[in-house]
Amino acid sequence: MLHELIEPSVTALGFELWGIEYVAQGAHSVLRIYIDSEDGISVDDCAKVSHQVSGILDVEEPISGQYNLEVSSPGMDRPLFTLEQFAAWAGHQVQLRLRVPFEGRRKFKGLLNGVEGDEVLLVVDKEEYLLPIDLIDRANIVPQF
Repeated sequence: MLHELIEPSVTALGFELWGIEYVAQGAHSVLRIYIDSEDGISVDDCAKVSHQVSGILDVEEPISGQYNLEVSSPGMDRPLFTLEQFAAWAGHQVQLRLRVPFEGRRKFKGLLNGVEGDEVLLVVDKEEYLLPIDLIDRANIVPQF
């Protein structure tokens, strides 16, 4: 619901809505919105989106209680949210955490080998894992220097 509420405004400002994270921590909860652009993201870009989105959130009130709104670029360790993003970043190292254990593990780090159906293909120590996207709690690109 948040995605559908926010995306039109972000797109109208000329950016891509990369993803949304909500971290519930009582009065210190955070709604983090990631935006992207082929030209990169500046602090001014984040401020524009923050101003626009906060107006929408004030009117629609999709989240009850207090929270801080943060707008950010995905950065070098960009989080991955959708199957399309996993497919586009195939060939990169990723680190991910599952909501529940899969074959006894919740944390994986390996080579992202693409997607098959609604599963992410990850190679860890020469072993392939097909991980259902619905089980992935968090996934990030591991920056290579």
